Amino acid sequence: MNLFEKMENSSPTLPERYKNRSKEELETIIRRVKKTMGAQLFLPGHHYQKDEVIQFADVRGDSLKLAQLSASQHEAEAIVFCGVHFMAETADILTREDQHVYLPDMRAGCSMADMANLTQTEKAWKKLMGIFNNTILPLTYVNSTAAIKAFVGKHGGATVTSSNAAGMIEWALSQKERIMFLPDQHLGRNTAYDLGIPLEQMAVWDPIQEELLHEVPVEEVKVILWKGHCSVHENFTVPNVEQVRKDYPNMNIIVHPECSREVVALSDYAGSTNYIINQIENAPPGSAWAIGTEMNLVNRIIHEHPEQHIISLNPRMCPCLTMNRIDLPHLVWSLETLAEGKPQNLIKVDPEIAADAKKALERMLARA
Repeated sequence: MNLFEKMENSSPTLPERYKNRSKEELETIIRRVKKTMGAQLFLPGHHYQKDEVIQFADVRGDSLKLAQLSASQHEAEAIVFCGVHFMAETADILTREDQHVYLPDMRAGCSMADMANLTQTEKAWKKLMGIFNNTILPLTYVNSTAAIKAFVGKHGGATVTSSNAAGMIEWALSQKERIMFLPDQHLGRNTAYDLGIPLEQMAVWDPIQEELLHEVPVEEVKVILWKGHCSVHENFTVPNVEQVRKDYPNMNIIVHPECSREVVALSDYAGSTNYIINQIENAPPGSAWAIGTEMNLVNRIIHEHPEQHIISLNPRMCPCLTMNRIDLPHLVWSLETLAEGKPQNLIKVDPEIAADAKKALERMLARA
């Protein structure tokens, strides 16, 4: 049973009365609570949220930006985070003690973050230390649990985002001979390759088999990639790229670096969510784009830019299923119980874990 299955079994479930309300009634309640609570309430929304939810967000953004903005809201006592669990954890780590973070549905997790747990990571670290001695610095994508961020912080490493991964890997390799990159192998591989590190010098740690997969002698390995991935971005394939090239020869292909190395190599552009959004916003009218990222965001970009021809790189792509668990009924439940003084689904990171996780975040932010 993984982390989010445990949450699903132990968390309060949505009361029936919220399931039967109309969309109009739910929206009316949200507007009323937001108006009543005013600046005491802050509602950040991740780019991948449904339109029905994101319309009520005080700000849109990626996970780290939203956590930082939550911490900057000096009047906000309650942060209702419309995202997934690891994002709400990061917000709790960065906000003040008198601020409280809530997640409308505790089942809103992240399959990638769930691919690296603390037990697995500690076992891997022990074995890798036996192979490489004290020559590894750990880095973790912010798309990871607080426990993994804390492990990295405790061992001198830092977090990274898809925007700053290159700079953080360069920093890490200035500190130690090699790095271990958690939990997304694709972001680690794509970034390291762009920095000039040959693919053969990248090994993969398989946490299930507890073995290191490598092509060269271990002393030549520079990057150890955790065998994890984003279930959404891994569904963009080489045949998807080939089909777009065939159907739309002049179309630009832009993808997120959580896509596989093969897909990124065949694309015209690759970058973070904000990079993708900015590229489309700054593109000339009439330009054509196939976007390889989460479908809620792609559909929103299509709607907001009718002057351009935009499609999904994979026409059969579904939205992120765990992110989609935040819906109007859950958001209303969260806000209404909060207004009644009986809030649900408080996110509270253990203070010791939070302290070490904050070290990893601060090392990254110091180099921003």
